[in-house]
Amino acid sequence: MEERAQPSHWTAFRTSPFFPACVLVILIAAAAGLFAGSYTYAMANPTPRNIPTAVTGVPPSEVKRAEFIAGMERALGASLQLHHYDSFAAAKGAVEAQKVFAILDEPVRPGSGATTGAPRLYVSSASGASVAQLLAETAPRVGSAIGQPVTVRDITALQKGDPRGLAIFYISLAAVILGFVGAIQLSVNARELNPAERIGFIAAYSLLGGFSIAAVVDWGLGALDLPFAESWLILAFTLFTSGMVFTMFNTLVGRWAMLPTWGLMVLLGNPSSGGAVSWPLLPSLLGRIGRWLPPGASVNAQHTAVYFGGHQHAFPFAVLAGWAALSTAVFVGWRHRHPGGR
Repeated sequence: MEERAQPSHWTAFRTSPFFPACVLVILIAAAAGLFAGSYTYAMANPTPRNIPTAVTGVPPSEVKRAEFIAGMERALGASLQLHHYDSFAAAKGAVEAQKVFAILDEPVRPGSGATTGAPRLYVSSASGASVAQLLAETAPRVGSAIGQPVTVRDITALQKGDPRGLAIFYISLAAVILGFVGAIQLSVNARELNPAERIGFIAAYSLLGGFSIAAVVDWGLGALDLPFAESWLILAFTLFTSGMVFTMFNTLVGRWAMLPTWGLMVLLGNPSSGGAVSWPLLPSLLGRIGRWLPPGASVNAQHTAVYFGGHQHAFPFAVLAGWAALSTAVFVGWRHRHPGGR
């Protein structure tokens, strides 16, 4: 009788549980380095690139204003993108609409051409604590150097329970991570759910999880005074979108879905969200990309809800809705590839 050929060592290894385990060892080690690198690159040494700044009033000396602006740009190593407004009220409205991060106001007594006091730089910690701190530290030094004292005031201060302006980033981060972790658990422990049921349970834990995060941070810790219903729904929307992003990748690449999900949402999305470091201080490419990803959209929507409630934008909600719709469409359209289901 002819003996059956024995499989090669490589074939035996490929079909054993040791192969995926070894791949995971390599991938986790690489992910650890990428995780540390992405956050260090974005946050360890934030450097301004350009800072949108409102300018009001008619300065007594255009030369002095130009000298101050030039001095600020040299000290910051960045460009101040100047936007002229006819009145302080209009400039303040631009801050609340998050079009500018600061106001340089040089009040002039009507009809006299004389200033009514020293030029004032109004910063907005709520718009970006890191940017406001940088401007507040730099402006007096530059003003003193050119012989033009400058007073600095905070036009929109942070809430007392969040003096560093990081609470919104943390609650958004929690929603992003718990969103896809929940979807992972459903794919492992509730594999027999059909597509509609899976989407329904992701929506269910999103609503409950969003309520839990908002309740703990506001009612429990008092870190933020949230517009509760709006913040709850933003967190729920973030959880749902993050869960559906994992579900989409699970449909496309199966058991390796965690890799693209982690890369998109954590390695790229969270450092570029503008939550921990304001976008003018991020590397320029990250600052542009972040607004189009779910973590950045969540931070933007939540930030506006908490501090600039009358100026909520549709854009971050459109970003979340776009990712949720794409992910759901891929999952439903390719559900025959999804493991499990009845």
